[in-house]
Amino acid sequence: MEIAKQLKDSDNLKPLPDEKNLGFGIHFTDHMFKMNYLDDKGWHSPEIVPYSDFSLDPAAVVLHYGQAIFEGLKAYKGKDKRIRLFRPWENAKRLNRSAWRMCMPQMDEALFIKAIKELVKIEKRWIPSQKGTSLYIRPFIIASEPFLGVRPAKEYIFSIILTPVGAYYAEGFNPVKIFVTDKFVRAAKGGVGEAKTAGNYAASLMASEEAKKLGFTQVLWLDAAERKYVEEVGTMNIFFLIDDRLVTPALSGSILPGITRDSVLTLARDWGIKAEERPISIDEVLESAESGRLKECFGTGTAAVISPVGSLYYKGKSVEVNGGQTGQLAQKLFDEITAIQYGEKEDKFGWIEFVE
Repeated sequence: MEIAKQLKDSDNLKPLPDEKNLGFGIHFTDHMFKMNYLDDKGWHSPEIVPYSDFSLDPAAVVLHYGQAIFEGLKAYKGKDKRIRLFRPWENAKRLNRSAWRMCMPQMDEALFIKAIKELVKIEKRWIPSQKGTSLYIRPFIIASEPFLGVRPAKEYIFSIILTPVGAYYAEGFNPVKIFVTDKFVRAAKGGVGEAKTAGNYAASLMASEEAKKLGFTQVLWLDAAERKYVEEVGTMNIFFLIDDRLVTPALSGSILPGITRDSVLTLARDWGIKAEERPISIDEVLESAESGRLKECFGTGTAAVISPVGSLYYKGKSVEVNGGQTGQLAQKLFDEITAIQYGEKEDKFGWIEFVE
């Protein structure tokens, strides 16, 4: 499908924000991508238009029954001025897996990539140049059919918006403090935990707010059945370096299959590190910390890339990880992934897609 374009005059473009004070998800670019779906027509009328409000009927299914999914990826400007996307085809595949799970229409993955590239090219002046900054890309689908009743909608909107961003956490790359909750659960096996759907994030808010009031950055979730096994942390997957083995919870249906998670596993194995995907209990984590066998702990995700964990708090007890300092492996992984993203190192895995 050809993408129609309705662009703003150059005189009406927004002023660019200060690259040193971008924050995350605060500033939005001049244009967005939009496409509609009808049950008897499929996806149709793709267009890039000025950033503006949606018009939704008060009975739109998304507002009542939560049919909403999204993705997150970034565009990076390298020293060579070329624009790079990091593994966008994996985002396309994951969006379609989320759509399937939420009974929403899937889309052509090539069109997904084309839409992102066209929009990023138009908005390339918004891509910040400072190291550690990028243009965050948020594709999403919502159910727009006006209907009250529990069934999949027959009308949808797919859109892409862009926002220039700095560090996701105020701590930057400094280690964060994690609160382990056994009071709330994020998702259960057989549910929608592995889909990137809006309700999962709404379900996480209560525990996150409680953790922040106590001075913690994020929440580490345990499994819903036994409140025993580690799942993921806030907006990230979680890794533990125990002795010489890198361990992360196995994808069990209630954990989001992170693209950065997969990248870390690929790099670790390429470097000869023993990387395990298996169930790991919070008791094992704490015991390994107390015995000194837990060398490092870190989260992985598109927003933060690698987020070192300096301490874990569980049932009134806090354990420090690596003396509260960033570990060598976390630093090496962060440096390697960001170097590939910014074009400073060879992309031997074929992860980069250029926007040209």
